[in-house]
This record gives sequence, C-alpha cells and structure tokens, in this order.
Amino acid sequence: MDTGEPKAKKIKLEKKKISQNALFGMGNPLLDICAVVDKDFLDKYTLKPNDQILAEDKHKAMFEEIVKKFAVEYRAGGATQNSMKVAQWMIQKPSKVATFFGCIGEDRFGEILKEKAQEAHVDAHYYEQSKEPTGTCAACITGDNRSLVANLAAANCYKKDKHLDLEENWKLVKKAKVYYIAGFFLTVSPESILKVAKHASENNKIFGINLSAPFICQAFKDSLLKVMPYVDVLFGNETEAATFAREQGFETEDIVEIAMKTQSLPKVNKKRQRIVVFTQGKECTVMTKGDKVETFPVLQIEESEIVDTNGAGDAFVGGFLSELVQDKPLEQCIRAGHYAANVIIRHVGCTLPEKPDFH
Repeated sequence: MDTGEPKAKKIKLEKKKISQNALFGMGNPLLDICAVVDKDFLDKYTLKPNDQILAEDKHKAMFEEIVKKFAVEYRAGGATQNSMKVAQWMIQKPSKVATFFGCIGEDRFGEILKEKAQEAHVDAHYYEQSKEPTGTCAACITGDNRSLVANLAAANCYKKDKHLDLEENWKLVKKAKVYYIAGFFLTVSPESILKVAKHASENNKIFGINLSAPFICQAFKDSLLKVMPYVDVLFGNETEAATFAREQGFETEDIVEIAMKTQSLPKVNKKRQRIVVFTQGKECTVMTKGDKVETFPVLQIEESEIVDTNGAGDAFVGGFLSELVQDKPLEQCIRAGHYAANVIIRHVGCTLPEKPDFH
C-alpha cells in the first residue's frame, strides 16, 4: 500500500575507481632465492651471517648450489618491484594498477619472475635479453640472521632505446599519473629515468625517487642531481639523508633542516612543491608540507614480533604510493606507508598476507 510518504533514496557511495597502469615503476628486477642454509655453506662462500653484499666472481656458483642443496622459496624482488607489489596489494582491485619495467634474462629465473609478478597482479613488462642471466638475490637464512648476496646481472642491461622508447611501452608510461623509481636504477639507466621524469614534469604528474643507499648519494650524485629538478616526492631514510646532506654541503645533521633544504633545491614544475619524506626506523617519519616539516610516529611493535626489517623501506613507499595514486591526503599516505612497513617486518622477505587490513 502506498502511504504517500516520500521513499528514502538509496545513496550509494562509490569508491573512486582507479584505472589500470595509473602507477608506474622502473628498476632492477631480482629474483629473491630464500633458503635456510647451514654454517658450512656460509663458510664456503665466506659470507657473514647478517650482511648485504654484491656478488663477486667467487659467489657465482652459489646461486645454483643453493637451489640444488636446500629447499628454496622464490620471490619477486628488487626495491622498486617490491614497492609496486606492496602498492598493488594495498589497492587490491582492479589488478594491474601498478606497472613495472626492468630487464631480465631469457632463462628459468626470468620465467619465475614473470610468474611471481603475475601472482602479485603487477603489470610487469620486462626487457628480455640473452647476454646476461636474470638478476638474483640469495637470502641465506641461519637462525634469525639472513645474509643477502645480490647478483644484478641482467638488471644492469636495461636499455632505453630497446624498451622504454618502444611505442607500446611508452603508451603504458603515458597512462600513469604517479611515477616511482628507486635510486638504485641511476646505476643502470639514468637516461631512462630522465625521460620518465621529464614526461611527468611536463604533464604536471607526480614523479618520485628514492635516495636508496648512501653510495647512490656519493658515487652517483651527479646523476641524482640531474634528476632532482623533476622530483616531486623524494624518499630516503636517516642514513641516506645524512649522506646526501654531507655531499650537498648542507652543513647540518638535523633531519628536519635537511628535509627543508632538500625541498628547496631547484625544481622545474612550479605547480607542485616538492615533498620530502624521510623515515627513521622506529623513530618518527619526517615530511615537508608547505613551508613546515611534520613528524609522524610509526606504529608500535614488540621487538619479539619483528622478523625481518629488510623490506620495510620498500613497503613504506608502496603503502604511500597506494594512497597517493588515489589522490588521498599526504597524512593518509604516510599512515598507509607505516601500516605496510609494519606488516612486512613481521614476515621474512617482502612477503604479504592475502589482504590488507587498512582503513
């Protein structure tokens, strides 16, 4: 019976749909090979139980041996690829919001990397070549320790003209509105980074980079400074920030001052003020906003719950980008970064539960 009363309208609040390929990442794809090993194995390859090194000639054979001798787990790794994976995990749907470019070999490890990227719902487009094998990082676990040995190999072979410049690939770059590249890629293809950075700047899109490691701020500071005028969001941790400040002659060790001075470095796109985000482990995260610096406490966690802090920085960036690409406020981006890092450090390597619990 119609009572003549107005019917209540159903209001459906729709979450703004993010388009596929809205987030673009480019970097060094590495296949992480994780295994619990024994002391004899570490001794054989003169590895310290808790360390991170680049593979030398004496380590080359260990990548095959670890697979033959121990039960191994394979994970798609490398800093930028990790961040893309985490961002996609935070977003969940649609799949393939995150795009990733990098170089792999035409081999078994390359095939595994492709499978792993697919499982993570990341739209990975690799440049495949046969000169060098797929880059790998062996994570040799003994007790609570993990010794990391990275062999960049194919990751070092990325070529702008052979991949980035191709029309079908550049189309994917143009589809994005947020771009992120770890500083590690400055050692591989600075010209590729510049092409993407200039595109973002000219189209008023967001380009982010990470200082990544003290050696990037030192040995590759010229390449870094060439990209800096196009950087809208700069990430780093406290050690990298201090090294960057020393190399730039900032004459301060105060992280807030370093953030302000970094923010005010020359910038091409004046429509966006640069945002500088420095994490400090369990201490507060520092972020420039407008003409001031804000600090954000990280989520508390018991020491006993921390399994592996290695992927925390990559996860923080992934969380941050997952909100940034949805035009969320910067405070929300930081909160998402802290959440993702807090999840990651409870697991070995950059591994994730099925779904995030972030609101």
